[in-house]
Formats: sequence, structure tokens, C-alpha cells
Amino acid sequence: MPGVTADLDRIFKAYDVRGVVPDELDADIARRVGAAFAEWSKERAILLGRDCRLSSPELAEAIADGAMSRGVDVVDLGLASTDLLYFASGSQDLPGVMLTASHNPKQYNGLKFCLAGAKPVGEDSGLRDIRAMVEAGEPPPVPEPGRVERRDLLDAYVDHVLSFTDVAAMRPLVVAADTANGMGGLVLPAVMKRLPVTLHHLYAELDGTFPNHPADPIDPENQRDLKAAVLEHRADIGLAFDGDADRVFLIDEKAEDVSGSLMTALVAAAMLDREPGAKVVHNLICSWTVPEVIREHGGVPVRTRVGHSFIKQVMAETGAIFGGEHSGHYYFRENYRADSGLIAAVVAMGELSNANVPLSRLLAPFRRYFDSGEINSRVEDQQGKLELIAARLADGRQDRLDGLTVEYEDWWCNVRPSNTEPLLRLNVEARTPELLAEKTAMMLDVIRGENRKEP
Repeated sequence: MPGVTADLDRIFKAYDVRGVVPDELDADIARRVGAAFAEWSKERAILLGRDCRLSSPELAEAIADGAMSRGVDVVDLGLASTDLLYFASGSQDLPGVMLTASHNPKQYNGLKFCLAGAKPVGEDSGLRDIRAMVEAGEPPPVPEPGRVERRDLLDAYVDHVLSFTDVAAMRPLVVAADTANGMGGLVLPAVMKRLPVTLHHLYAELDGTFPNHPADPIDPENQRDLKAAVLEHRADIGLAFDGDADRVFLIDEKAEDVSGSLMTALVAAAMLDREPGAKVVHNLICSWTVPEVIREHGGVPVRTRVGHSFIKQVMAETGAIFGGEHSGHYYFRENYRADSGLIAAVVAMGELSNANVPLSRLLAPFRRYFDSGEINSRVEDQQGKLELIAARLADGRQDRLDGLTVEYEDWWCNVRPSNTEPLLRLNVEARTPELLAEKTAMMLDVIRGENRKEP
């Protein structure tokens, strides 16, 4: 099946299936993937949630048809955020498929998978096997097909999210939020109406054409309207969600960015105040601030590779109460070790309420260093370039946990290759802005060498 193999090469990624509809991902492929996942998971039923993209209803029906052809029932959650699907998988003890392309443009769609208990499914934990089953072709339908059952878990999900804060103790807050016409428009109002907040909600309508701006909050341009709303309404906090609402980015009352590292530190401190001595996982791109704050609050920092499958695995191995990534993903042990932007936002709001100071002042003790953010450079020979960097920085402390990390007393850097493109990703942090500028320029000079341009 050479044509099918080429199509699958394009859409099967490290953690999900994703592509342009219908050129790369269509109803036929969705049906076959749904059948393969249902067969592979070996459960009596699977959960199915979908985002609001225009292609989602047709693809969801195809996934359900495929699963039922294997004699597996489908619990249809309807429209859902990805973290609602994870909650359903944990609370119902069933595997799940979330139909979403997250922050990608409107022409994309995709499938994220989890096993019962919201356990992750990635390339090394089942996705490769599912692909092989798809390539092998569809077996004959079983004599007794499965059935579809509609189940609404939104209220139960809201109860779960609110269990992470003391609702009765929360003081009134003014909140500005931008859900970018994505699935945050479903779950955010359901949570906020149970809290003492005044909500100014931008682009709340579910619209899979994303008419106002892309559902990618990591791009500063897509935060512009939210920052204006924070200032206009004198909001205490701004919340920017991606398309499937599993990630959140914070804006303070001055309309300044709150990095993923600062958010990780803030939530880690809150979780450790509840469970002193607990372990907290952070990926190696997080600021020096994160392990420092974890220790200051009596916790044990655990450093991991970048990526949700690594975070969840280490959390399971260590019993960690919380895990954070610089990219806006926040994982909670009591959320089946799955990530939830809305739980993280509620915890942050609880801390803001308790402190009774502006968010900028609450975060001021965590603003200790200066970072470059992630800078991508196109490099064909990624491994060769990593070895060149290792030789150039031989006087620093080096490790190869994920790419190459080199640490000095007053700055550090990490360079790691992309899994899917000929890119090297650079992150630099330093004790002063001047040193940051100097070391970032030096690293880019080494990485880009022969006048390679940023992609």
C-alpha cells in the first residue's frame, strides 16, 4: 500500500495524528484509525470528543463507525476541550480519542489518544502499532457492531476543576480571557460562573474558522486583543487559551507576559503548600527559578525531557504532585497526571486571591533571570552541529538528557533537534539582560554558521 504509507508518513506524528483535511486526513483514514485504536486498546468502549472545526463532525462520525465495526461501543462526549476528554478518560476509566488540531490553522484536524486513566499514547507507547494496523488494511466487520451512547460530563468536569481551589475563600476578581473561538468558549464560562469573578470574554463563540485570530496564544500577535482588554477593563489577570483549551498563558494586570516558567513556579508553590515535601516535575527548558522555588517551598524538583509523555511517565514513577512545562502545559497528579490549562488558571487565580496583591507583585519574587525564549534555526546536520557546540562549550557542565544542555555559573543554554523538521531549537537564560544578549548572539552565530536564516 505505497500510497497509503506516504499519506500516513505525513500525518502520524510523535504524539498524535494530524494533517490538512481532506488532502492528508479524510473520513476514510479517520475511520481506519478509529477501528485500529479500538482494536488495539482492547476495551469494551472508547470515549470520543471533538473540537469545533468544520471538519470535526464528519471525522468524528467516521472514527465512531470504525470503532463500532470492531464491536467496540463509543461514548460520544460531543464538543469538548482536550482536558475534558482526559478527565472523562480518568473518571470513566476508558480510553479516548480527541479530535482536534489544537493551535493549527482551520484547514487542519487531528486525533489525540489516551488509554484508560488518561495514560498517554505516543509513538513509543502504541501509536506505531496503531499505524501498522491501519497499513495492514481493515479486517472484516465483527458480527455484532458496537453502539453509540451520548454522555454529557461538562458539569462533572467543572466540579473537578473547581476542586483545585477554595471557591468559598476566593475574593472577587476581574478576569479577561481570550479563547480564540476555540473550545475554551465551552468550558471557561461553565467554570467562571461558579466563581466570584467578572469575566470579559473575547471571542467566546465556537467557530472553527477562527475568524478573529489563530488559536495559537504563544504568538505575541495573537495576544494583542487580550492585552488591550486587560488594560481597558482593569483586569486582575488575563487568560489566553489555545484551540483545544489544554494550554493557558497568563497576562498580568499591566498587560505583561507571564512566562510558562513563572506560571510553573507559581502553581508549584501552591501545590507544595498543600502537600509539603512532594515532588514536582519540570522540563529542562524551564528557568532556574523553577527548581529554586520548588526547594524554597519544601519540595523536591525532578528534571525531565520536553514532552507530555515524558512528564507523565516521570510523574507516575515518582508520585509527583505537579508537573510544568515552559510551553504552557501544566499536569496535576489529581487530574490523572494529565494537563489542564483551566485547572492551572484556577490555581493561579486562587493564589492571586490569597495574596491580595496585583499579579505583577505576586510574581515579582520569581522574576530572577532573563531568557531568550525558544529560537529555531534550520540546520540539516543537527547532530554534527550539536557536537560542534559541545566542543566549543567544553568548559561548561554538559548533559544530554534532551539535546545538549550546557550550564555555567551565570548562564545556561539548551540546544535540541526538532523531531519532525531539520531545525535546532535554542533556549538561553542568563543573570543579566546584557549577558543574555551576548550569549544568545554567540550561540546563534555557532548554530547558523554559514549565514543560515531563521525559518
